[in-house]
Formats: sequence, structure tokens, C-alpha cells
Amino acid sequence: MNKVYIQSDHIINSLGCSTESVFSTLVSGHSGLQPDVFSWPQVEPFVTSVIDDKFCLDNLRQQNSDFNQLSRFNQLVIYSVIEASKSGGIDLASSQTLFILSTTKGDVDLLSKGDADTQQELYLWHSAQTICHYFGNTNSPIVISNACISGLSAQVVAMRYLKSEQYSHVVLIGADLITKFVVSGFQSFKALSHTRCKPFDKTRDGLNLGEAVATLILTVGDETEYAGQVSIEKAVITNDANHISGPSRTGEGLFQAIEKVMRGASAKNLSFINAHGTATLYNDEMEAIAFERSGLLQVPVNSFKGYFGHTLGAAGVIETIISAQCLSHQLILPSLGFEELGVTPQLMIAQQMMKSSHTECLKTASGFGGCNAAIRLKIN
Repeated sequence: MNKVYIQSDHIINSLGCSTESVFSTLVSGHSGLQPDVFSWPQVEPFVTSVIDDKFCLDNLRQQNSDFNQLSRFNQLVIYSVIEASKSGGIDLASSQTLFILSTTKGDVDLLSKGDADTQQELYLWHSAQTICHYFGNTNSPIVISNACISGLSAQVVAMRYLKSEQYSHVVLIGADLITKFVVSGFQSFKALSHTRCKPFDKTRDGLNLGEAVATLILTVGDETEYAGQVSIEKAVITNDANHISGPSRTGEGLFQAIEKVMRGASAKNLSFINAHGTATLYNDEMEAIAFERSGLLQVPVNSFKGYFGHTLGAAGVIETIISAQCLSHQLILPSLGFEELGVTPQLMIAQQMMKSSHTECLKTASGFGGCNAAIRLKIN
């Protein structure tokens, strides 16, 4: 039976401007999180990670006057798609190529400019159409904005379109940037830490925000055609409708997602679980309970938030790419910042780099409104 495969990918964040450079920096144990990057009036100091625009965008800005007129958000997205497509060998303008944009806030920073001409540009659909038009693609793009599970939700949608044979390829982009609007919102929840976050740690006290853009080019094929490639075996979305912002105390929605995505599979084949792991008190406890209820306490768990923060609509995409890289390199990355277990279930948190020959991994995410998602990746 045909499966959905990762044909190519690309990452931009504080650690680099390619999947290879970002993964290499992760393996070295470096964090891109920094304190007091911005000095915004009426905003408390916070820790974040930001993209170095000049390093990755200068050439395009100098060579293409039309590109230079686009917003920073659209420029970074287009750059990532260009880089991902270089090894993908696909026609971005083809009617058989669908674009999906995963983002929670898009170009919301345009609000700060107070320009009436930017009103339409604020809409997420406008960003998605701008990106499609840049590549000459006439299909109607899809926008997925489903809180912090947006990136995994987008993969569920992409799988459905590919398996129904409506498209040959899906260009799936996850993108969110650091803006005063976003930071103020999370600070109003008292959810941000003043130090680097510590997922699942006893002293964790909140999350760090980070900006990132990541692109997955997905396609359908058989195992002989994509030997050695990573496939998305199964992807599931659930919702326990617990609270507008607080996660379920029993982990009900995430437990159901894990149960469905692991159906027909064995925990013995899991190399690791890449958790949402935001380092907030309730999220980490809820995830740990869901893992325990699913019988996964013997599987190593990590979170990538200590390396580059919570990247919102990009999180599910960038963390899927890194998880796939880990499977390909037979590595389990440590959960940066973790020292002492601070959740009730006895999770096996990865504290150092480990080798693993297991062929699958589990990726989870949870978000506001009680939404939850899980995907299972496999290297063939």
C-alpha cells in the first residue's frame, strides 16, 4: 500500500538556515535561546530565539526587487520553499501541487504599522495566496490555524489529500515570527519564563517563544521507490474540549490520539517520543499522564523547546523534520535544560545523546481549546 513520504524539507530558525545546519547545531547541544533580544516598552524581559534575516535573505533581497517588496514573514516562507524544492524535484506551479500554510498569527505584526493599506495583508489567507502566486501556482492554498497543533493538523490534512490522489505533492509550510502582539498575549497568561525553559523539569516555570519557518514536501509512493526515506505512518487529531487555554488534567484527548496513532504498532519499535514539552506546569504533567496511560513509560522522551523555544504554528513542522532526521541518523537527542524529573509519572527523559536502531518515533502536540495531535514516523 502506498504511504506518505517526506521527499524533502527545509528549516530556518535561530540555529541555522538549512535542515543540515540546524540538525548539526542540535547535535552539538547548542541552544539558540537568548534573553532580552527585544527592548519593547511595557513588555517584561523574556527569553526567545530569532532568525538572522541577513544571513539567509540578503541574496534574494538584492537580486529580486519584487521579493524585496514582500513582508518579512512572506520572504522567509518563500525562501524556505525555494530551498526545500531544490532537492525535491517537483514543479511548484503544477496543478498537482498543493500548498498548505500552518501558522497561528501569520503577518500580525503589520498591526503595529497602523497602515490601512495593510488591512487585507493581515489575513492568513492573503499570505498563503501571496506565496502561491509567487511560484505561479493557481490552486487555492489551504491555511491551518489550529493553535499549537497546527503543524501536525496540517500533516493530517496533507495525508488525506495525497492518499485520495487529488494531488501528487503537498508543500507544507509552518511559520510564525516573534511579535509584540504574540509576546504580550502569552505574558498575559503568565506563561513565559524569564530563563531558558526546562521541559519536564522540577523547576520548570514557563515556556520560551521562538520564531521559525519550516517546509515539508510530501508525496505518495511505495516502499521500493522510497527505501531509506521517512514516512508518516499515521496522524490523528483529537479534542477533549477541556478549557479555552488549560490542558486536561487526565490527558484524555492526547491519550486518545496516541491510542489511535499507535493502533497496529508496537511500542517496542519506538526509538523515542518527541513531546510537545512546553515547560509549563500543566502541559508537561498532562503529557506525562497521557504517556503513562498509553503504556509508554519505557520509551525515551525528549522536547526540542530548550533548543529554540515554542515556535507555535511552525512547531509541529520543524519538530517533525528534526524527528525524521533523528531516525535517519539513529540518534535520540537529549531534552535540553532537564535536570530532575518534575512530573508525577516516571518518564524516561533523554538526558544525553543516545544511539538507537529502532525504526519509528512518536510526535505529540497539544494546544489551546483542548486540541491534541499525534503522528507516528517510520524510516523504511
